[in-house]
This record gives sequence, structure tokens and C-alpha cells, in this order.
Amino acid sequence: MRPEHVAYGMRASYGLPYVTPDLVIAWERGSVVPGHPELTALAGVLWCSPGELLGRPQTLREHRIARAMAPEDLARAVDMDLRVYLRMEESGQWRGNERQSAALAQALDLALPDFVAVTGRETKLAELLHSAVTTRWQAYVRPVTKLAPVGRAVLEDVLQKLHEDYQGHMAATLSWGGGSRSASEPGREFLDRIVENFWKGVEDRTA
Repeated sequence: MRPEHVAYGMRASYGLPYVTPDLVIAWERGSVVPGHPELTALAGVLWCSPGELLGRPQTLREHRIARAMAPEDLARAVDMDLRVYLRMEESGQWRGNERQSAALAQALDLALPDFVAVTGRETKLAELLHSAVTTRWQAYVRPVTKLAPVGRAVLEDVLQKLHEDYQGHMAATLSWGGGSRSASEPGREFLDRIVENFWKGVEDRTA
């Protein structure tokens, strides 16, 4: 389908008279982001789900749209004022309490890594994991559990393995020439992917 065909279908079938071929092209290029009604109509014209257009959802808004939920419905599901919810979605900072967070995870069917990401806990998790692998990992079992509720035995295994892997990179760095910039690159790359490595370790131990 050409952009003009998509635009016509959205105007004729979904009552969006402002959609033009240029707007469709802008969506394709990523210079403009479609809103919820637009994405729903676009998916309808293309005979697919909103989630298929998004790929892997990253933000709270994208997870909501992938589930084809209107903001009003999600706000009601988590027992939150719509305006309050929309401010959280726009800022990317989830401030719901534990009950609302649990309702959010259920409504959007969030896996634990996605729940941590959309509730704004991923940055703090990365900081804790950095400290765990560069110092004594045992001291970070409880703080990490508060952010990512994983079974203690699994968490201890994962943190210990991450610590050993990182220390192995650093030992190799020293043997390569006293900690030069090029030699320390594997250690920095490991830390850059620390959250990804953490969830992969959890997945491997709970599969």
C-alpha cells in the first residue's frame, strides 16, 4: 500500500480527516509519533495489531498501545486519576504505589524486566549491579531484590556469576598491559550491558 492509500483508508474508515500521505510518511520515518487513535486506525488499515507496528515495546505508553488499551481504561484498571496517569506516561516516571504497580503489571501482562523498565527502576538497578560486580556482591542481594523481586537463591547465583565474569575481564586487562584504555574495553562493555546480562542470567536459571 502506498502512503496515499493508507491515508485514504484512515480518513474514510476511521474518521481521521487530517491524515495525509505526508503524515503517513512522517510516521514511517519516525519524525512524528502517532497517537493512540492514529495507531489503532493505522493497524486496522494495515490488517495487523498495534503491537506489530511498534516492535518490542520499551516505554509505558508503547506497552499500553501494544495491548490496544486506551489511557482511560488503563487508568481505571490501576485506580488512578486519568490526568495523573497521563503525566506519568508523558514523563516516563511511574509513581504508583505497590498496589497500583501490581495492577499495572497485570493489566499490561508485563514480564519482570519490562515492569522494572516502565516503572523507572532500571537506572537504579544498573547502579546497584555496577556496585555489586565491582565490590562485594553479597551486600547487594537485598537492595536488588527490592527493585527486581527474584528468588533469593537465583539472585545470589546471578550476582556471583556477574561478579566473577567482571573480575575475569579486569584480570585479563591487567595481564594485557597494565590497564591501558584498549585493554579495559571489555570491562567497560560488560558494565554497559550489565542489566541485559543480569536478566539473561535470571532467565537461564529460571527456564
